[in-house]
Amino acid sequence: MLNLTLKNIPSDLHARLKASAESNRRSLNSEILARLEAQLSAPVVDVDEEARRLSEFVARLPNVDHDRVATYRRTGRA
Repeated sequence: MLNLTLKNIPSDLHARLKASAESNRRSLNSEILARLEAQLSAPVVDVDEEARRLSEFVARLPNVDHDRVATYRRTGRA
């Protein structure tokens, strides 16, 4: 296995990593490795494509008559 040395880690970041490691019952080294692995194996998201797909989905939703919904809320379900 290779070694890696991190330098100039901000104290607040170190404290958060250490607290996270304790809550996950891992060593600080294992916590850092787990987080790096999770970050690097996460799929890359094309934000523009996802926004386009969301817009298409929303466009297919039925229109809502908000006045009718407000009436139902005030008077109970019909």
